Amino acid sequence: MKKHIDVAALGELLVDFTCNGASAQGNPFYEANPGGAPCNVLAMLAKLGKKTAFIGKVGEDQFGHLLRQVGLEAGISMDSLVMDPHSHTTLAFVKTAENGDRDFSFYRDSGADTLLVPDEVPEDVIAGARIFHFGSLSLTGEPVRSTTQKAVALARAAGCILSFDPNLRPPLWDDLEQAREQIHWGLAQCDVAKISDDELLFLTGGTDFDAGAAKLMEQFPNLQMVNVTAGAQGSISYYQGVRVFQPGVTLGGVIETTGAGDTFCACVLNFLLEHGLEHLTADDLTQMLRFANAAAYLVTTRRGAIRSMPEPEQVLALL
Repeated sequence: MKKHIDVAALGELLVDFTCNGASAQGNPFYEANPGGAPCNVLAMLAKLGKKTAFIGKVGEDQFGHLLRQVGLEAGISMDSLVMDPHSHTTLAFVKTAENGDRDFSFYRDSGADTLLVPDEVPEDVIAGARIFHFGSLSLTGEPVRSTTQKAVALARAAGCILSFDPNLRPPLWDDLEQAREQIHWGLAQCDVAKISDDELLFLTGGTDFDAGAAKLMEQFPNLQMVNVTAGAQGSISYYQGVRVFQPGVTLGGVIETTGAGDTFCACVLNFLLEHGLEHLTADDLTQMLRFANAAAYLVTTRRGAIRSMPEPEQVLALL
């Protein structure tokens, strides 16, 4: 089948309520920021001129309609978004610390994104994509876990590059052993993985990035590229025996880190769409990480994710 979509992604689409000051009475003001990691990735790819498609489910409620509209405005195909009249759109409340780190409270027990069923997977969309991207939030329980497994199998059969982001959110798992098991399953399926420093610690038990990445690539020989992100410190790409480190952009002005990892991930996928996954050099990886780090930094200087993605010109100007 002809590949007419650059990246298709499956998973959660939700509203992040981010604290944004207080009222005269001292009550917190919350801003409804459209988010959800897979759609954040697609929003940045759309900014970079790529054709994207989202697969997921929201409630047929005011938040679901908002999310669909925002996805369309971002240039993402929402044809495969299911609007469910019988469930509510998932919500997350985000408390931001002074250093920009976040604490999440999820309202997701039977949230719409967890109720996507295998029959709702658009096989033609996945078959028509060059890259298929997914995360672990669609593996937290049934039926969406089986739906993700079906989509991944279709993507592999269609010859897609598979991209996975563990995106560990401990409050969403019944127990962390199950989280580790499902993240291992995701890592066993993909060609490219983006892993944060705390996720690497969770998966390998060690703080040494090189040792941790080597352990994962030995455990999952299917992994062709592992990118480890460490916030403002920067990022490291491990690819076929090559290791490249690129420091982060530290110009200050960080408001919150929501969407930074997704922006980084999108820039990596954009690079792979333009250069392929074969025969990359250390110079290629340096170029890839420099752009991805700069774009991720710009997102941290704004609130929210989908509507905060930088223009490519802004990233180039920063570089």
